[in-house]
Amino acid sequence: MSEVYINNIAAFFPNDAVDNDNIENVLGVIDGKPSLVKRIVLRSNKIKTRYYAIDPKTNETTHSNAQMAAQAIKTLEKDGFDIKSVELLVSGTTVPDQLLPSHALMVLGESNLKAVEAVSIAGICLSGLTALKYAYASIKAGLIERAITTGSENISASMRARNFEPEVKSKVELVRKNKELTFEKDFLRWMLSDGAGAIGVSNKPNDKGISLRIDKIFAKSYANEQEACMYSGCEKLKDGTLRGYREYLPDEWLKKSIFAVKQDVKLLNKNIVEYTVIKPLKEMLEKDMFKPKEIDWFLPHYSSDYFKDKLYEGMKEANCDIPMEKWFTNLPTKGNTGSASIYIILEELFNSGKLKKGEKLLCYIPESGRFSTAYMLLVVV
Repeated sequence: MSEVYINNIAAFFPNDAVDNDNIENVLGVIDGKPSLVKRIVLRSNKIKTRYYAIDPKTNETTHSNAQMAAQAIKTLEKDGFDIKSVELLVSGTTVPDQLLPSHALMVLGESNLKAVEAVSIAGICLSGLTALKYAYASIKAGLIERAITTGSENISASMRARNFEPEVKSKVELVRKNKELTFEKDFLRWMLSDGAGAIGVSNKPNDKGISLRIDKIFAKSYANEQEACMYSGCEKLKDGTLRGYREYLPDEWLKKSIFAVKQDVKLLNKNIVEYTVIKPLKEMLEKDMFKPKEIDWFLPHYSSDYFKDKLYEGMKEANCDIPMEKWFTNLPTKGNTGSASIYIILEELFNSGKLKKGEKLLCYIPESGRFSTAYMLLVVV
């Protein structure tokens, strides 16, 4: 079977970086009042800057999700990856620009690629890595030789204050008493940001410079054991089940902010480490998929610095002690970009000049949607 190599990685960010003091200048304020939750969440996640595909003066979108992914692909081309010989495009995202056509088709339409097989991957944070795994498996099996994968998010379009005004106006007192926006919806307004990444992969390493050989991609979902934790386009009922948007009247979509991205924070804190760190790492080590002491770089995608120490404690419980001096993240400066995060983390390290031949990288990508996780082992060649 063919070896598979990451030949190049590119990232794209819309507009200028937005610091903590200016978030509401871009997203807007809900009910005319600054958020009471913002400082608490930002103090916990320690994100200092992030990017939004929004014009701060007009509050209008500057880049679609598909356009950002296409811009990352164009950067791949500028950096020397031969996109003319690409046979496959695989694109993952949490929230595409539309229900139909599929996301990958829209990315292809915005890119300079020729006619190729185009595959869309649905999901949340794992959709970007799953897109890479599809390309990896296709090359590994000898079906194709070259592919491009993307992970991209334009979540800010649904986080603008104007999207929540109908709900606030319809039940002002209920919102204020129960803090529904605070814990389910407002929480994520200070956690998520926009960005895109693209990866060029093939069955050959680069002639010059480094490449990353993909040795293993391990993915597992525990949706059979846990209820949904992060969701959109639905409401979560008291019994833990989801009621989809098609079961509500269009008028209710606005009044209930049905399409807002929501997070069950209590469920997240209770289960994220057990189901995305301890259980999968124990299984991987039992199968001797890697040796922790051989890992030179650990690239974790965590949504908040709040989880950093909890992640490390979970790793040690699984007998996978990788010291924090080996960790690499850019969460404070790039924010949490969901499916694009691992691309954006990898891109910065790949182009930093720090990687050396023979070093091993372990990437960690959790997804709280219904508690799924993935790990990827790379070797610098």
